[in-house]
Order: sequence, then C-alpha cells, then structure tokens
Amino acid sequence: MSGHSKWATTKHKKAVIDAKRGKLFAKLIKNIEIAAKTGGPDPAGNPTLFDAIQKAKKQSVPNKNIDSAVKRGGGLEGGGVDYETIMYEVYGPQGVALLVECLTDNRNRAAMEVRTAVTRNGGTMADPGSVSRLFNRKGVVVVPKAQEAKEISEDDVLEATLDAGAEEVLDLGEGFEVQSEPTDVVAVRTALQAAGIDYDSAEVQFVASLDIPVADPDAAGKVFRLIDAVDDLDDVQNVFSNADIPDEVMEAVEA
Repeated sequence: MSGHSKWATTKHKKAVIDAKRGKLFAKLIKNIEIAAKTGGPDPAGNPTLFDAIQKAKKQSVPNKNIDSAVKRGGGLEGGGVDYETIMYEVYGPQGVALLVECLTDNRNRAAMEVRTAVTRNGGTMADPGSVSRLFNRKGVVVVPKAQEAKEISEDDVLEATLDAGAEEVLDLGEGFEVQSEPTDVVAVRTALQAAGIDYDSAEVQFVASLDIPVADPDAAGKVFRLIDAVDDLDDVQNVFSNADIPDEVMEAVEA
C-alpha cells in the first residue's frame, strides 16, 4: 500500500468519527450548496452536485437537509451564503506537508483560525506554491469491498474502470480507491455503476506526488493532532497530507 492509501484509510476512519460529532454533516451540506450554485440545482445535468448528494446520502444526511441545501445553492430558496474557496499551505512535524481547503464566507476569520490552529499544534504556514507543488489534482472514487451482490475484488474494479480512465487502484483495506485524471472522475464513476458496482464517493482531490515517511509514533501523533485541530475548524472543508505512516505506527498512535 502506498502512503496515500494509508492516509486515505486514516481519513476514512476519521470520517466515521466526524460523522458522530456532526462535523461531517455540515461539510457535506456546504459541498452540496456550492455544487448547486456553480452548476445548477439539477443533479441530472450537474455531475458534481450528483456526487455531492450521493456522498451525503452515504453518510446518512437527512433528505430534507440535502433538498434544502440544493435549493439554497441553486437560488430556489432564501438563506444561501456566498462561499469562496481558499487554499492554505502548511508544514507540519517532520516536514509533512498539508493542503488545507476552506469554504468560507469570511476570509479574515478563516485565515486567523487556520493560522492559530497551525501554530498551536506544531505547524508553520508555508509560502504559496511551496506545498501545492507536492500535490496533483486527481479524480478519486472510493469503492467498498463488501457489497450487496458480492465481495468486490481489485480485478473487478480494474475491469470496470480501466477503459474509463482509471490510472491506479489502491487497496484501502475495507475498500479500493480508484485514481484518474480529474476530467475522468465522472466516467470512472459511471463505469462502476454500469458494472453494478456501488461506490462511496467520487470527487476531485489533491493527491501527494511525494510521500514523507513518519515512522516514529510520537511524531505521527503530532501530525495527527495538527490535522485534527485544523480539520475541526468550521471553515475547513478538506485537509490533504503527504504523510506516509506505516500500519504498525498508526496502530500505536490509535492505541
């Protein structure tokens, strides 16, 4: 497993915890609003909105919340908020790089809160471009292994998605991550659906091109504390990392 797949596994576990805290719901709703505002409120003609809705449903966000978010974002209902996307670049312990993606209606508040969380947890703000050059934008589709019809194998996923633009399939333990060019993410997701394979999420993410090994449990703990502190901020939508943490170290941190 590559460092990114380990990181993806960790993010998946964290998402389960976030869902219990209610943090994830707010982020998913915000994604839907932005997608509806950008591409219109009809999921049939707006693939980004379709995938944002599917991801929210997978996390059991109530349908009424989803519908309201679509209406607000699409201008069909009052109460919509003008969000802007801001990316902050951060260095953490042991030279680990973080890209912090914010969706905010207040740029100054977001900047202050991110900077405070970073400096209080052993990180430093990086100059623009110094961290982002270590990441590439990729289409990422997550496929659970356990499905209603059968257990899905890597070969099943490859066979379904290779002609649709899949570049790499990573084993996450409980599922697979299919990477592609950003423009191919809808084609990959559609190919999976055509093959009768369910998926958990399909979106464009930042994937590290250079992983930084973190083999010390104490250092890994510091990295996770920094990521948690930043990710818990209301304006933060995603945190991407190039930390490569071995399974045994991850287990020691979680213990």
